[in-house]
Amino acid sequence: MANRHRGEVDAVLDGRRHTLCLTLGALAELEASYAADDLIALAARFEGGRLSARDLIRVVGAGLRGGGAAVSDDEVAAMRAEGGA
Repeated sequence: MANRHRGEVDAVLDGRRHTLCLTLGALAELEASYAADDLIALAARFEGGRLSARDLIRVVGAGLRGGGAAVSDDEVAAMRAEGGA
């Protein structure tokens, strides 16, 4: 069960409940994948609200790994979300 005070959220993927958390490590992973110099630059990347499917895979993957799951982005890409993306 997600602890919102720790910044966690739950998601049902492939019929299983997962906890996602954007830990400092997950945020650093996203900074690196977008070549963002800092968190402000990373936030600016997403401010426009124009997210690609690849963006969603990276964010969900980083959140899953931050929540303790050992999954690759390729595995995330193949997951199904309950109720759709």
